[in-house]
Amino acid sequence: MTRYNYAFKTNKENVVRIVGRDLGLSRKKSVEMCKFIKGREIAKAKAILEKVKEKQLAVPFTRSTNGAGHRKGPMAGGKYPLKGAMEFLKLLKQLEANAQAKGLSSSLKIIHACAQQASEPFRYGRKRRVQMKRCHIELAAQEIEGKKHAKQAHTSKHEAKSEAKSETGTKPAAKAESKKEEMRSDRVTSTTRSKTSLEKIEKSE
Repeated sequence: MTRYNYAFKTNKENVVRIVGRDLGLSRKKSVEMCKFIKGREIAKAKAILEKVKEKQLAVPFTRSTNGAGHRKGPMAGGKYPLKGAMEFLKLLKQLEANAQAKGLSSSLKIIHACAQQASEPFRYGRKRRVQMKRCHIELAAQEIEGKKHAKQAHTSKHEAKSEAKSETGTKPAAKAESKKEEMRSDRVTSTTRSKTSLEKIEKSE
């Protein structure tokens, strides 16, 4: 297989890319789905696509509106591309795996999504002389820096709180030990005083 030339060019370390080549999807539906998930976090995009797969949420179609009836939600027309939702979920999971292999966090935002026309060979068998619908889907995600710094700050605060708790826990223990030592010293002094008083009484007798 030849090397794929990405349309999204970047050299940033906090960006990951992936491409699905020659997928058996309609390019028109793929373009609408790319617009639907672009700009979202990967976790939210996966949850939305799961709802699309279960026909609980429709994908709004604004460009290829032929046959797109009115659906529930803020849209004029929409469809339930089940096969496209399954393929996009696979690509998003692979994108997360690439980010994990690169050492990035799980908080990623989709900054690029596009669908390009692929080759359309003819089908064979009873559907011969009918061309296939195939396309390339390209996705890119970037690590969210704000959430990363917020997590680091939260962990540092948590560590500081735990250290303060440990220090406050050691203080009462030290106080209890000092009190025990004071009680022991008081006992020793009382015993010595009683001994000295007995000795004085014996001498006087």
